[in-house]
Amino acid sequence: MRRWIMLALGTAAQTAACAFVYGVPYLADELRGQERLSLTQVGFLVACPTAGLVLALYLWGAAADRWGERVVIALGLGAAAVALGGAAWAAHGMAALGALLVLAGAAGASVYSASGRLVMGWFSAKERGLAMGIRQTSTPLGMGVAALAMPPLAAGHGLRGAFGFLAVICAVIAVLIALFAADPARTAAAAAGPAPNPYRGSRLLWRIHGSAALLVVPQFTAGAFALVLLVDVRGWSPTHAGQLIAVAQGMGAVSRILVGRWSDHVGSRLRPMRQLAVLTAAVVAATAIGTAWPSPVTPALLVAAIAITSSTNGLSFTSTAEHAGPAWSGRALGVHNTGQNLTAAIVPPVMAAVISATAYWPGFALAAALTCASALIVPVPRRTAEDDASAGSGAARRTITA
Repeated sequence: MRRWIMLALGTAAQTAACAFVYGVPYLADELRGQERLSLTQVGFLVACPTAGLVLALYLWGAAADRWGERVVIALGLGAAAVALGGAAWAAHGMAALGALLVLAGAAGASVYSASGRLVMGWFSAKERGLAMGIRQTSTPLGMGVAALAMPPLAAGHGLRGAFGFLAVICAVIAVLIALFAADPARTAAAAAGPAPNPYRGSRLLWRIHGSAALLVVPQFTAGAFALVLLVDVRGWSPTHAGQLIAVAQGMGAVSRILVGRWSDHVGSRLRPMRQLAVLTAAVVAATAIGTAWPSPVTPALLVAAIAITSSTNGLSFTSTAEHAGPAWSGRALGVHNTGQNLTAAIVPPVMAAVISATAYWPGFALAAALTCASALIVPVPRRTAEDDASAGSGAARRTITA
């Protein structure tokens, strides 16, 4: 029972962090209207929290490896609440708002590096796919919360109301983590001394990091521009567009749970990851066609794209932590998150520039092409007798094929 409480706390912390890190796109209409910013300027503000993440992820991961998960998550979320409070009540102008969003992202990086480590430590190998799938629902759930809450809060109370809401959520979860979270017991091997560096002599982790980073491109192309696409191309209101996106993010959350359970059943994280990358490329390519020739089908294609692009995240996280081992999982997840969030920081401004210069469909077509590249990079292992004897342990050696 206690491990499920830890899972709930870790998921809640990650959801709160994702709500503000990925919630800025849902303020696009307010920023373009009341603040009179261009789409490219909005894209840079969207990238600010993820830029902060990139700067701090590895350091927070090393801190979690050394001092434990509870203190790292509580301190980081508390600091993020302070920065978001500043964005709500003290920021004046785009530069000040961007700086505070960078600080909030850097503080929230603690959750990204430590909450996955917390969940991994409390669950056995046979349950990790499901547990991490549930924990990874935090990204679409956080984006769904932001999609539902941010447009009406911004319309009724301006940016102050929207960022104040996020600050309160982070503060409440930080207190709950400090009071009720517990670090998992360290294994005897982890307590004995320094473990070998899992990056030395192997490209396995680097290939997982690279393929997962490329899969961020379609996810953030669909997530960041679905609202403005529905407003600009289909004439929807921001509130109604946000409600549809929230439904799509909910479907993405369910997909992560199902995919995690599937990976436990087949005894592999990487084979399902490659198969889903191929499917994602096909769905995003169809979405590009749907945006080139808008029709009533276009919103349905956006929903499918948002849902499917969320599905692989838990697989890459679980595989990273399992192959890194408990002594290195915090740092490995920090590296993994750095690659993903560096990509997430680059995608909105770059795609905004592409869309502004051309149209929406070239951005989605580019995302589909990069998803195909990701499928080629995923390091699918060839099973051996040794793998079968220690399936799910993350300790067996694997012969990697392309």
